[in-house]
Amino acid sequence: MTRWLGVALLPRADHLRAAVQLQRDIGGETALQPPLHPDGNLPHVTVFQGPFAGSLDPAQALESIGGSAAGGGLRGEVSLSSTGVVYQPIGWLFLSLERPPRLEALQKAALAALDPHLDRAAFDGDKDVSRFTENERTSYERYGYRYTGDAYAPHITLGRAEEETALELVRTAQDRVALPKEWVFDRLSFYVMGQHGAHAETLLELPLVPA
Repeated sequence: MTRWLGVALLPRADHLRAAVQLQRDIGGETALQPPLHPDGNLPHVTVFQGPFAGSLDPAQALESIGGSAAGGGLRGEVSLSSTGVVYQPIGWLFLSLERPPRLEALQKAALAALDPHLDRAAFDGDKDVSRFTENERTSYERYGYRYTGDAYAPHITLGRAEEETALELVRTAQDRVALPKEWVFDRLSFYVMGQHGAHAETLLELPLVPA
């Protein structure tokens, strides 16, 4: 049976709460969807997500990813600088984050562990990719996920709104909200995807090994 799962970096508790509040502040009178919550739909930075076959053992895969990441220098808490609130078609608001080499290495480790278990028959062949970049289309065709390799775009999803509303919220975000400059992540998670790829349920967590 196909399972829709993902691997993500989760913020430290205080930054998790800050991300939940940021969604509300950015949205203002508009309730961005799906709503973030510290006990449900967690704010996160997706490393990879997609449909997986029954051959996948999440615990084994997460241990492998964590071990490879630690060996590649991803130790202790990970601090990522925010680069602004950006619009992503169609109707999405992202808090864009930097993409340091060690984060790219983390995704490579995830792809190495997860690629053999992808259920490629479950990829949405009818998905509208007309507004994807060339790199995003290549990523989607290969992995069923838009943001891998050169297309990897680390971000915290702030939610979705009607197209014109989303564009206006992004345009005015800098004037309305003071964005935290740095976000700290202290663990990896294996999660069940919810609405629009949300972090709906945590299956496993793996603290990042201290430096």
